[in-house]
Amino acid sequence: MQANQRQKTATLYRTVMSDHICPHGLRSKDLLKRQGFKVDDQQLKNREEVDALKVLHNVSTVPQAFIDGKRIGGFDDLLEHFGQIKKPKEALTYQPIIVLFSVGLLLAIAITWLQFGTILTGRTVEWFISISMVLLGLQKLMDIERFSTMFLTYDLLAQRWVRYSYIYPFVEVSAGLMMIVGILNWVSAPAALFVATIGAVSVFKAVYIDKRNLKCACVGGDSNVPLGFISLTENLMMIGMAIWMVTKP
Repeated sequence: MQANQRQKTATLYRTVMSDHICPHGLRSKDLLKRQGFKVDDQQLKNREEVDALKVLHNVSTVPQAFIDGKRIGGFDDLLEHFGQIKKPKEALTYQPIIVLFSVGLLLAIAITWLQFGTILTGRTVEWFISISMVLLGLQKLMDIERFSTMFLTYDLLAQRWVRYSYIYPFVEVSAGLMMIVGILNWVSAPAALFVATIGAVSVFKAVYIDKRNLKCACVGGDSNVPLGFISLTENLMMIGMAIWMVTKP
């Protein structure tokens, strides 16, 4: 009997112009299909059609989805309708740092396999930390102004010398690259040890002494990663790596 039931249908009005295809319209269409709906895809191909739809249904945005003749709204409204409430952007999460470290580990394992034909050696740990340093620095350099703004809220040296907040990502990337290759340890190790020690002290003071609730700039100035144990771990890893690079046989 279930096989004979009429397939659910929905009507979606979305913008598809030569110079602009609305991404929220595509996401709405995909969501409706994943919910088992046959989508009547009404493409608005010019500004006049978009404006006419807005006037007709007294709405200010497109796309607009209708189910059983009832207007649901745009993509966020569809998420709410299907019980998939969109996580607020302000919500704190460790997801970015977990993803970054996971990619760093996989890259280290890949290099180990190419170099030694196995997935784990002592060098794997070195590559994991140094690759993670490069990835973390890259995240900061993608928008260095925003990184600097967030970094200044807790880093002790940056609060005394603002230009340090712009230098830090370059030191992190450069030291990480040199450690990956294993060259100029007398430059990379002291540089990493210096910035990581200041970072560890700054995080410890802000979180565990001053008890401040801050966001961490470790993955860039647009992150919602809370400043805390993970941030401290990043710095401790760099400290450990720096000491190892100058003391290993």
